[in-house]
Amino acid sequence: MEKTEKPFDDKLIIIAEKIKTLRKEKGFTSHETFAFEHELNRVQYWRVEAGKNITLRTLLRILEIHDLTLDEFFRGL
Repeated sequence: MEKTEKPFDDKLIIIAEKIKTLRKEKGFTSHETFAFEHELNRVQYWRVEAGKNITLRTLLRILEIHDLTLDEFFRGL
């Protein structure tokens, strides 16, 4: 895959890893359990953690669950 085809893939992976880390810090070993407990679509949440495209609405909902602002989330990335 050429870099020009998917220019944001590496950034999506970084975001996905941070979201996965936040979930684990809350004590959830399973993305399915986390999604269920927080009324998120299980498949959509899996796609977020897999580094697939994420909507701003979904990101904001996840940050709300973790009580984080956009600034706090992206600081240091």
